[in-house]
Amino acid sequence: MRVLKTMAEMREVIGAERRRNSGAIVGFVPTMGALHAGHLALVRAAREQCDRVVASIFVNPLQFGPTEDFSRYPRTFDADCEMLSDEGVDFLFAPTGKEMYADDAATTVDVGPIADRLDGASRPGHFRGVATVVAKLFHIVTPDVAYFGQKDAAQIAVLRKMTRDLNFPLRLAVCETVREADGLAMSSRNRYLSGEERQQALVLSRALQRVKNLVAAGERNAEVLAQSMKDTTGAEDAARLDYAAVVDADTLLPVERVAAGTSTLVAVAVWIGNTRLIDNILL
Repeated sequence: MRVLKTMAEMREVIGAERRRNSGAIVGFVPTMGALHAGHLALVRAAREQCDRVVASIFVNPLQFGPTEDFSRYPRTFDADCEMLSDEGVDFLFAPTGKEMYADDAATTVDVGPIADRLDGASRPGHFRGVATVVAKLFHIVTPDVAYFGQKDAAQIAVLRKMTRDLNFPLRLAVCETVREADGLAMSSRNRYLSGEERQQALVLSRALQRVKNLVAAGERNAEVLAQSMKDTTGAEDAARLDYAAVVDADTLLPVERVAAGTSTLVAVAVWIGNTRLIDNILL
C-alpha cells in the first residue's frame, strides 16, 4: 500500500492508473481513522467490486462543533495503516489539515435544509463540514464508487443529495451496519465508553429491535414507533435521548406511516455519559 500525503501526489497516482487502464474502476473508502471492522467491511466491498481501492484518513475539523471532541478524537494511524494494507488497499490518502484547508479557505458546501435534520439539528454546521470535505475528497481522488456504512444514514442522505446536485460522476455504495455480537453498532467512539457504559449503550439496539418487533406485528404508525424508542431509551437511567425519529430515508423528513414501496429510516441518537452514539434501521 502506498501512502500519499499531498493532493498533487494523489492526483498524479490516480491519473497514472487511469492512463494505464482506462477502464479501471476506482473504489474509495473515506474515513477519519480509528478503524474497526465496519470500516474494513467497506474496504472488502470495494476490493471485491473495483480494480483499485483508495482509502483516506483525515480527521476533518470542519465537522466538529466548538464543544465537540475534535482534539480527543482517537488517532491510531500506524495500526490503521497496517489494517488497510492487510485488506489490500492500493493507496492511502492521508493529508494534513494544512494540506486540505488553506489558511484563508472560506468556501463550504451547503446542502440546504436536509443538512439541518436528525444529526444536523443536534450538531449545527456538522453536515456542512462533512459535505465540504467529502466534495474535496471526491475532486482529489475522482473515484467511480464511494463506500459508506448504513450506520451514518443521515450523512448518506446528505451526500446523496450533494452528489446529485453537484453532478459528481460517481456512485455511492452503502454497506450494512456492522455490529458487535451483542448488537452494538461498531463506531470509533465506542472507544470512549467505560465497561459499564458499554453495557448501557446496548439500549440503542434494544430500541431498534423493539421497533422491528412492532412492525412485524403489524404496527405502521410512525408516532407509535418513535414513542416505543423513547420508552425504551427512557428506561435506561444512564441514557440521555437526543432524538428518536421515523423519517423518509432520502429526505430525512418525518413520515406519518410506514408504507409499502417506500424506504423508511428509523433512527435514534443517545448520549451515554459524554459519548454520543447513533444507530438506525431501514424498513
